[in-house]
Amino acid sequence: MKTIEILGIPFAQVTQKDALELLENFLLEPRNHIITTPNPEGVMQARRNPEFAEALRSADLSLADGTGIVMASFLHSRENRLPERVRGVDTTFALFESLARKREFTAYFLGGRPGVSEQAKANMEARFPSLKVVGHHHGFFSPDDETTILSEINALAPEVLLVCTGMPRAEIWATRNRDINARLTLCVGGTIDIMAGTVSHAPAFMRKIGLEWLWRLMRQPTRATRMLDIPRFIASVARQACSGHR
Repeated sequence: MKTIEILGIPFAQVTQKDALELLENFLLEPRNHIITTPNPEGVMQARRNPEFAEALRSADLSLADGTGIVMASFLHSRENRLPERVRGVDTTFALFESLARKREFTAYFLGGRPGVSEQAKANMEARFPSLKVVGHHHGFFSPDDETTILSEINALAPEVLLVCTGMPRAEIWATRNRDINARLTLCVGGTIDIMAGTVSHAPAFMRKIGLEWLWRLMRQPTRATRMLDIPRFIASVARQACSGHR
């Protein structure tokens, strides 16, 4: 699998169709695979957080969940770039839909505020009758809770583990627990909230042109400080291109 590095973070050169095929193949292997979905904000966080950067670099598959990531890859060359944006939430739903057509499968939901993972479980099991959510827990757990959560996940052995505790916490947690008894650990941001219906997708036209960040900012003005990483990302990519380092 070919990758491209954007500001030191590798991204797989895959389409969503390619990613889906890889995930289904990972499910056939008797070990855990960590999947990350960094966006420009995540890349900039990784430049300030070595542990997060290492988590992204050591992932089994890192998907470009950001139009800015794809655009930055064009600075490499037309022949060596990312083919398209691969959103974590879209890929998760595509995986569930693909598996649901073929067989029964299991998942564990970790993330969201108290009550959200329960609602996500109910919604997803209703939508995908062949899915069994074998366990769930909210994302606001203490170190003492973590021991119990890990024991539960290891005992239940879900095929798919969704970790939606926020970036970079999810990726760092998944890396520290790389040997957990699952086949796929998907670090996919607010996917559980979307599954539960507590957070809505951005309108289709905004998703198409990569403006989900603006939608989130309008709905959550407290994200304004975090969003400053977007112009920082653009500036850093531009500086790198001008210096001739890819």
